[in-house]
Amino acid sequence: MKFYQDITLIPDAETPIGFIWYKVFQQVHIGLADNKLPDGSSAIAVSFPEYKKVAFPLGNQLRLFAETEEQLKQFNTEQWLSRLQDYSHVKSIRNIPEVSKHACFRRKAVKSPEKKAALLAKHLKKPLSEVLQYRKKHELFKECDLPYIYMESQQKIDTGGKNRFRLFVEQTFTDNSIKGQFDCYGLSKTATTPWF
Repeated sequence: MKFYQDITLIPDAETPIGFIWYKVFQQVHIGLADNKLPDGSSAIAVSFPEYKKVAFPLGNQLRLFAETEEQLKQFNTEQWLSRLQDYSHVKSIRNIPEVSKHACFRRKAVKSPEKKAALLAKHLKKPLSEVLQYRKKHELFKECDLPYIYMESQQKIDTGGKNRFRLFVEQTFTDNSIKGQFDCYGLSKTATTPWF
């Protein structure tokens, strides 16, 4: 990755940062899906420069990365966020500075405690209420503490509505740059982005 572009999220008294993350990241995801490569991957990666550094776990900044300046220009971030101009500020495309650290941001599949209990109840052939009570008593009923963004699948579900879910994001660090594929959320299981 050689180029990047920052997006700053701007909350106000009436619009919380979590809601702005939902709206901005939803648009970025749709843009990445519309611009995916022939193999289904994305040429654009994302990073969260304030990950777990501030009160809101993802902070208020999203960083896009690409190998070439042309890829970011073609993506046209301003177009995807045009309806959110009051809540986001897109900065100009810049060269990535020299870095000694790299970060991998990956999607983490997390089942809710209730869903885990339901699966366990079915497996053990026990009533759900009994399994829930046991898990709460033995402190096995914990929520995931990873930061997440509420998302909405564009595919309709059986009821005709849209599937809403939490996209959990996990961060790891490495001293070396690792090449690989990014999905249409801009995340990767192995590939890294520069950390600065």
